[in-house]
Order: sequence, then structure tokens, then C-alpha cells
Amino acid sequence: MKVVIVEDELAASENLVYMLKNLEDTIEVLAVLDSVKTSVEYFSKNQGADLVFMDIHLADGLSFEIFDAIKIDAPIIFTTAYDQYALKAFKLNSIDYLLKPIDEDELEESLIQFKEQKKGKGLITNQVEGLLHLLKDQKKGYKSMYLVHHRDELIPLKTEKIAYLYIDNGIVKAVTKDKQTYIIEQKLEDIENDLDPGIFYRLNRQFIVQRDAISGIKQYFNGKLIVNVIPVYEERVVVSKAKAAEFKNWMNN
Repeated sequence: MKVVIVEDELAASENLVYMLKNLEDTIEVLAVLDSVKTSVEYFSKNQGADLVFMDIHLADGLSFEIFDAIKIDAPIIFTTAYDQYALKAFKLNSIDYLLKPIDEDELEESLIQFKEQKKGKGLITNQVEGLLHLLKDQKKGYKSMYLVHHRDELIPLKTEKIAYLYIDNGIVKAVTKDKQTYIIEQKLEDIENDLDPGIFYRLNRQFIVQRDAISGIKQYFNGKLIVNVIPVYEERVVVSKAKAAEFKNWMNN
């Protein structure tokens, strides 16, 4: 079986490749694509896949945008970290899905169903349009977890456990409420877009905080603010004068 993976998180794509090979060593992964743009470019020239695994949120937009530009002549299994309401939308539109982080048993079941049912070629256009419509009518499905490296394993890190995220020498690190630190292989800007803005706030270019992790706020010179967090962060977390009013309004909501 020839497979293409559309996924912008390196750890997630590597884990999916590993599980596929573990389940069926004859599976050939033709390509791993990390954006709408690269996917359109690839599928415009290559249509040899038997099956495509496709994440919904990509680095440059929703994966559904791919179908606006190109037809894919292969069945699609979407992978998603969306909440339950979005999963119902997939069922209503008869589209297969796997909830991230992907469970190997569920992946095996999807492969078995794919072989048994032979669902036909391509993704029906009105299915995509229907799903897009439903998703637009719903509240945005914010990220519920990240797949992170921990020693020799990949583990799911729920966003509700994250106290704050910061940049350390170009690397994004997430600190949990129980004082554990994990590396997330994404840009802080992309992470900011993935998180619920009612719960997480971008204090400055280096730092995103979860509301419940804020232990206090102090006035600083020139109208700036200092934010104290739990677990304690070694360096001073400063909010600029230009952003101070917005931040205080956010705290009051």
C-alpha cells in the first residue's frame, strides 16, 4: 500500500510513519508534506497514493484548501485534535478520522476498514464543502494537546496542563503546572494561533502564559508590567506599556 502523509508536526508525522510500518511492513510512504502549498504542488504531479492521511491544521492554513486547488484521487483519513463537536461533523459527512495523538489500535482498525470497504476514489466535493460549512458555524476547535518527546518516547501533552511557554535559544519550551518542561517543535506564533485566547495570552515575543498560572502583577517603570507566574520563571516577565491595557482587560474577562 502506498501512503502519503500531510502533517506539519514533525513528531506526529514520524510517529505515524513508525506505527504504519509496525502494523504493515509493506506500506510505502511516498511523501510527507507539511503545508497546503507543498501538498498542492505534490498532488498536481503525483496521484499514485492508495491512501492519504491528512491533518486539518497545517502551517499555512486548513488542509481543506488543498481541494480548492487540486483533485486528489485517493481516499482520505483525516487526523485531528478537535473536540467532540467537530468529530460529529466528520461522521455526518461520512469522512474517516483519527483523533490525535493517534492510537495504534485505532490506526489498525482504520486500515482494516479501508481494505474491506474500498471506499472508492477521491473525496466527494460536497463532503468537503459540508464539513467546511459546519466548522465555520462552530466555535474554532483549539488545540487540546501536543505530541512531545520525552526521553525515548512520544507522549501526549494536554494543553490544559501547560502553565506557560517560552523561547529558549530559539527553542519553544512548555512548562507544566507540575514543573515538567517539554520541547514543542513549532514556532511560538503558530502555537499562539492554536491555543484558546480566552485561556492563553501572549505577554511578549518570548512568552505565552495560561491564565491560572498568573500569581500576581506588579507595576514597572514607564507603564510596563511584571507578571509573576507559577511555577516560578527565573527571568523577569515584562509586558510592554503598549500592551499593558489590553492585558489587564484580558485578565478582567
